[in-house]
Amino acid sequence: MVTKKQQAALLAVVAVAALAQVAAAAVHPVGGNGAWDTTGNYNAWSVSQKFSQGDSILFTYPSSHDVVEVPKASYDACSPANALASYTDGSTTVKLDAPGKHYFICGVPGHCAAGMKLEVTVAAATATKPRHKKGAAPAAAPAMPPAVSSPTEEMPAVTSPTGSPAPSSASAASTIAINVAATLAAGMALAFLAM
Repeated sequence: MVTKKQQAALLAVVAVAALAQVAAAAVHPVGGNGAWDTTGNYNAWSVSQKFSQGDSILFTYPSSHDVVEVPKASYDACSPANALASYTDGSTTVKLDAPGKHYFICGVPGHCAAGMKLEVTVAAATATKPRHKKGAAPAAAPAMPPAVSSPTEEMPAVTSPTGSPAPSSASAASTIAINVAATLAAGMALAFLAM
């Protein structure tokens, strides 16, 4: 028989996993505002984004357009031939399930050539690493430069590692959402234990 403590712990783990997965996926409105038309510069926008496996792209467009996911050859030829998927609903969210390159065009004649084409590079999903491991040895402290023995000696050159880039607002939001999820799960577990 499963105890209330075991049920609470299992529920907390499931809640954290579910909320972390939802928080990690981002929705990218195409072009930054979602508008899919002949006025966008979609590839310039695309290279400024970080697409991860599980993210989605939102296309919003009138009935005079469509969204067609195509292979590379069809993308290069601006042809909807060999479409992998086609959408005409006016508000399309395409989930980026697989890593690699994805190609989208408007299949209406002349629209792709007028700029309605998008190439997206999707990074593979990465598993999160635990912050602390039991039994792990602490990292060694960096070596200190030798002390200067006289005022006429020059200090040796010391290099420092370069910093990593600041997290994007999407990754900061994901981190906040994961922290909130963990806090909620812990609170749920305590509430169940109190029953």
